[in-house]
Amino acid sequence: MNTARLSLDPRRRVAPVPRRLFGSFVEHLGRCVYTGIYEPGHPTADADGFRRDVLALVRELGVTAIRYPGGNFVSSYRWEDGVGPVDSRPVRLDLAWHSLETNAFGLDEFMRWLGQADLEPILAVNLGTRGTAEAVDLLEYANHRGGSHLANQRRANGTADPYRIRLWCLGNEMDGPWQVGQRSATEYGRLAAQTAKAMRRFDPELELVACGSSHLGMPTFGSWERDVLTEAYDDVDLISLHAYYQPVDDDLPSFLASGEEMDRYIDAVTAIADSVGAIRRSTKKIMIAFDEWNVWYQSATPSTPPSGDDWPVAPRLLEDHYSVADAVVVGGLLISLLRHSDRVTAACQAQLVNVIAPIMTEPGGSAWRQTIFHPFARTARHARGAVLDVLRDGSTTTTDRYGEVAAVDAVSTWDDDSGEISVFLVNRVTDTPAEVTVDVSGAHLTGIIECVTVGGTDLAAKNTADGPDHGAPRPNDTARQADAAVRLTLPPASWTMLRMRATQATP
Repeated sequence: MNTARLSLDPRRRVAPVPRRLFGSFVEHLGRCVYTGIYEPGHPTADADGFRRDVLALVRELGVTAIRYPGGNFVSSYRWEDGVGPVDSRPVRLDLAWHSLETNAFGLDEFMRWLGQADLEPILAVNLGTRGTAEAVDLLEYANHRGGSHLANQRRANGTADPYRIRLWCLGNEMDGPWQVGQRSATEYGRLAAQTAKAMRRFDPELELVACGSSHLGMPTFGSWERDVLTEAYDDVDLISLHAYYQPVDDDLPSFLASGEEMDRYIDAVTAIADSVGAIRRSTKKIMIAFDEWNVWYQSATPSTPPSGDDWPVAPRLLEDHYSVADAVVVGGLLISLLRHSDRVTAACQAQLVNVIAPIMTEPGGSAWRQTIFHPFARTARHARGAVLDVLRDGSTTTTDRYGEVAAVDAVSTWDDDSGEISVFLVNRVTDTPAEVTVDVSGAHLTGIIECVTVGGTDLAAKNTADGPDHGAPRPNDTARQADAAVRLTLPPASWTMLRMRATQATP
């Protein structure tokens, strides 16, 4: 038997749900920008060239913040190229993705697009080929009210009010040998601290993200975080984590348990950050920006950039087409992020459109949802209020990569205002349903609102522009209330959302 018992108590809270946890990522990579969010001449394009069909899907997806403009792209990007009259902007070589950048879309277009989508910006600065001076220039252009050269330039370009961007990333993956301007941890830490100090002279309330390791498998992982924070601990607020997941050797059980690796990664970086703080006798806590995460088939052909004399504009790159199994994994990764909401206060699924993305488009044609769209949209919409500390007991399953793990992973949120409890669950077992009991104490259940499931069947199915929406959640009719508990069945290899109504928690 595959069973699980979950114990929830609205008085036992981890942290408020960080709204930035449901961020995404727009990089000048492949077709994310051009023919993704921006395509003048498209039948749905507005006066700014923004695809309204994509905007509608972005609103439905429920993303809250967007990291921009990279990514590897930012490490050789001149932000000045993307502002001012479009017909006078220079065309540049993008060294990160061996592409041609027209600069038809830049900061001002991005901020107008964000305004239409009602999203918060997370802006990255180039600390690869540039440094402190250029970062402060960008800050002045974006956030100063007026009266200075760069603020007046923004006003002349059509935006009178400052953008008031709060969250800034100090470079991108500066430990990576693939990165233009790669640095050692100490070199980067000193540059990040210097840049942070300068930016805070303009606005001490800015929130600043230092680069952590590019991924858990980097040979310098751990020592990189320690050395960077040794230099910059007092000057930054968050450190970044990046992670991508894919099945190895068709090992579906380990793939479904990818959240185990995410949990361990977060716990390790938190411990390293806290150790640096302890040595400094600091009461400050460094938070985590998990600002790149997703399923990505990095060894697949679409992930290979052009080469040689081929420098195309917006080539088809990293256009993974996701299966139902991938959607289950994405749902599981969101569970891990929510569980760590006391330290992970920002996260960005990479990326938003076309490039390893929940939304796909065709130039001049339609836009549609990938399978991974659905668990993200449901979680972003219904994970409200506070994350609860879920006590789990039940069956385990053995994986080749992570050993013995819980067969059912879960997290829960409680919203004081609506009296709604949401539970997000993944059955990691590939061939056996899970019988789950959700026991709620400290509140009085008044009913089940809905229960929906993704997965369980057709795990290899993928969506196309003209095909069915395979990953769409379907009703799970097994959920039944029994006094202060709900019992339900999770199909094998599935993600499920259970929403319940309850009266105010008992004091």
